[in-house]
Amino acid sequence: MVTAASTTTPTTFPDEFNATDYLVDRNLAEGAGEHIAVIAPSRTLSYAQLSEEIRRVAAGLRELSVRPEERVLMCMTDEVELFTAILATMYVGAIAVPSSTMLTGPELGKLVADSRARVVLGSAAFENNIDAAVEHAPDVRHVVLTGAVADRTATGIACHDWDSLMTGDPSGAGARYRSWPDSQALWLYTSGTTGTPKAAMHRHVDIKLVAENYAQQVLGITSDDRCLSVAKLFFAYGIGNSMFFPLSVGGTALLEPGRPNPQLFAERASKDGASLLFGTPSFWGPLLASDVPDNAFSSVRQGVSAGEALPARMYHGMADRFGIEVLDGIGSTELLHIFISNRPGQVHPASSGTPVPGYDVEIRDEHGAMIDEVGKPGELYVRGESAAIGYWCRAQTSRQVFRGDWMRTGDTYMRNSDGTYTCLGRSGDMLKAGGIWVSPSEVEERLLEHADVAEAVVVAVPDEDELDKPIACIVPKPGRQLDADELIAWCRETLASFKRPRGVLEVAELPKTATGKIRRNVLRDMARAQTPSEPSQVDTAAPTVVP
Repeated sequence: MVTAASTTTPTTFPDEFNATDYLVDRNLAEGAGEHIAVIAPSRTLSYAQLSEEIRRVAAGLRELSVRPEERVLMCMTDEVELFTAILATMYVGAIAVPSSTMLTGPELGKLVADSRARVVLGSAAFENNIDAAVEHAPDVRHVVLTGAVADRTATGIACHDWDSLMTGDPSGAGARYRSWPDSQALWLYTSGTTGTPKAAMHRHVDIKLVAENYAQQVLGITSDDRCLSVAKLFFAYGIGNSMFFPLSVGGTALLEPGRPNPQLFAERASKDGASLLFGTPSFWGPLLASDVPDNAFSSVRQGVSAGEALPARMYHGMADRFGIEVLDGIGSTELLHIFISNRPGQVHPASSGTPVPGYDVEIRDEHGAMIDEVGKPGELYVRGESAAIGYWCRAQTSRQVFRGDWMRTGDTYMRNSDGTYTCLGRSGDMLKAGGIWVSPSEVEERLLEHADVAEAVVVAVPDEDELDKPIACIVPKPGRQLDADELIAWCRETLASFKRPRGVLEVAELPKTATGKIRRNVLRDMARAQTPSEPSQVDTAAPTVVP
């Protein structure tokens, strides 16, 4: 009997690609094993030591039966343990889920349950929150903590200390998992444009893309650079700054687990020779108002800012006082890092700059039609290969945000005549005064130029007729007294009359999210509840409507 030859085309698979190999082992192969990879308060690791540490953690994860494509959730401080845990998780083909250390136990529990994680890694400082989190997460089987652990056998959850996870032979890690470029590597939870936490799912290749598109082509990062970041590793911004960027070129990550403050970061920058300093406006403002010595950041060759639009005052202040050029840009968890940025030596203050190589942007109206007109606001759309493949188990939300190759950012932007793009705020933050749209950022920019103002946010508060009025929420500089009438007059000098604040609310500090973004909804509630006791606190004159 003659058997006909099969006409089936053999299955082909993409080339293998694992982010841990790209970030760590590739540097070993290139002879950089003795170069310093990580400097943390607890210890310093060379690339060779980092590789061995990763394999020890990977061996421990395999002892816990962690499987490829399974989620491993982490609630840990920015230390060597979290750094190696993320890389080891990707090494074994599982998905790293670094989570905010600022969440309450119940809030963290929602993420643990949503991710279906069987293994949770935590720092001892967050033991109580982790206990509360896993109580309502039936999939959890193992909890590993960096400190001493209590007996939890009654809960059905096996508990381990970090040292026991690390006792195995690195060879027990086995071979690196044969992941593909499109294999999932990292989930980052974000509220994004829809308000409820959801996991943006990123591939192994996304890590390579953001490192090469932004860090290498915009920042010109090299193996000599040392990266210090205000944002922590559980943020997209922070994990790029402190892991993907330096390791992609054999550079050095400076990990800082402490709460960011000017004195702490000045000390770390000076002690460890930081050359790239990544911050947010909520860090630059207090830094400029601090008594940190002007030469505290003399080793820094470039500053980077994201999270909120960088006021021009802060850009000029950092340059004049500390000699640091800060590049403002916009990124998102969904794109994994910055996709519009200013360029070294070509900064346009008060703008986000121009698209980063590898990304395209468009401004569209409420119907989704592209806006070509210079200066006309609309919603910013972006496309690029580092975009998340969607949100975990959020099909409807994914369809709202991801539109084919394009992603809706939820930010209101306009294109300038020089080709740069300017942020006007989140789409829901725009307000109308006298029937005319007003960008809060424009008014905030003017307020920040005043000598008494450290931070400023403008929100809309309805009056007795339910018409929105701009109210300025101000944090004064230390030792300064605010005069509401003077501030309103200050705005009148350069802004159209209808844009001026109608009232001033002094606050000790601005409420912010874990990522450093302003919680405008909280400020709106505060302003609504505030009843000014003096006429000078409110400007009741009707706005002049300018056609």
